[in-house]
Amino acid sequence: MRILIIEDEEKIASFIKRGLKEEDYVVDVAHDGEQGHFLATTQDYDLIVLDLMLPKIDGISLLRKVREEKISTPILILTAKDAVKHKVLGLDSGADDYLTKPFAFEEFLARVRALLRKRGTEASTKLQVADLVLNLITHDVTRAGRKIELTAKEYALLEYLMHNASKVVTRTMLSEHVWDIHFDAFTNVIDVYISHLRKKIDQGYDKKMIHTIRGRGYILKE
Repeated sequence: MRILIIEDEEKIASFIKRGLKEEDYVVDVAHDGEQGHFLATTQDYDLIVLDLMLPKIDGISLLRKVREEKISTPILILTAKDAVKHKVLGLDSGADDYLTKPFAFEEFLARVRALLRKRGTEASTKLQVADLVLNLITHDVTRAGRKIELTAKEYALLEYLMHNASKVVTRTMLSEHVWDIHFDAFTNVIDVYISHLRKKIDQGYDKKMIHTIRGRGYILKE
């Protein structure tokens, strides 16, 4: 899952980014509304965390702009403005949730998970392709009932492939969703991780699930 943080206070943005990365999310950061608008409208995100008091374009104006441009990505407002009128304005302008600073990071993560579940599979907690099962809550992965141990990046890669099961996933798509905007899609890192994942998912099974589509990318299918 890929998250955009639009927050002008660098310490807060860094704290949130670090915490989200520890939970295996891919995170990009914008420090003003103009940069935030550019990223939100040119990149594909699963969630946007938005401060209201931003330079260049304020949070409410940015929120209205992205909704007017038909971007339906869930938006969580994270702000020091705690008056009821500000909450009402934010939600009425198109936000999906509103959390005030200071905040407990555990609550923040719970709200993030709730919004991502709502966006994805309508509160489903599992992804399944044939006998391969991935639990979105516990991060457990099994095939034919056998537990598979994955690193954080392997898990993120498999989750994205399973979300797009039976579809060709390009290297660019993987670089954007499993790594971040600074990742070079032309390195061999993606190939290395695909190889590691194949060994854990397919080795020892007659039916292989991860396939290379030469010149296009990869596909996970039954």
